[in-house]
Amino acid sequence: MNRREVLTSIGATAAGLAVGTAVQAHDEGKKPDYLAPVQNLHAYLCAFHIGKANPDFVVEAHHYCSPVGDSGEVHQCVIYDKNTKNARILGVEYIISDRLYRQLPEEEKKYYHVHTYEIISGMLIAPGLPRPTEKDLMEGLLTTWGKTWHTWPDPKTALPIGPPMLMWSATKDGQISPQLLAQRDQEFKVNTDQIRKSRAYLGPCPQIDPPANIDSLGRQWTNSGPDVRPKS
Repeated sequence: MNRREVLTSIGATAAGLAVGTAVQAHDEGKKPDYLAPVQNLHAYLCAFHIGKANPDFVVEAHHYCSPVGDSGEVHQCVIYDKNTKNARILGVEYIISDRLYRQLPEEEKKYYHVHTYEIISGMLIAPGLPRPTEKDLMEGLLTTWGKTWHTWPDPKTALPIGPPMLMWSATKDGQISPQLLAQRDQEFKVNTDQIRKSRAYLGPCPQIDPPANIDSLGRQWTNSGPDVRPKS
């Protein structure tokens, strides 16, 4: 099953998670076409985002995603600080395939983070998806890249304060506090350690140092040398 087929099937499964009846009730009386972008959200993901320029800044990030075009190689996500009706929009993430990433100019690549560690480590989850569907989704996302800007950098402030913040993903053990992980696991009734074990077939969990500076490029598998997937 290719990436497009995987994400199409996930759309049928997860559409109800991404677009609730509360949204439809709120907009009752409007033409359905007005809600088309929202109704196209097909997947819900939860992980943690880290400030690229400040790796000590960490927020829980709830992604509501939809495809861009028919290729299955580009997706766009609205990022919220929680999954409740009073959630705040933190920013956006654009997800592209590894093939498209490698065609980008070098100057553009510095904005894109990897997803390998957070998937293999069990940190990225798709709450509510059946196990086989989530497995297909994570395999499809494994080598993708994300460009994420938070326009509401700190969700604890009453208003979005400051310039947009370029966000990064976790790339090694120890970057996300055990307390944050425990809270997330309790909320969704999951166990990150068990998820990590179930994804071990994807390869060894990468241990990539945080970016040395804002211009550093992301690495998927190794801290130095050729950045290629280790042979199992």
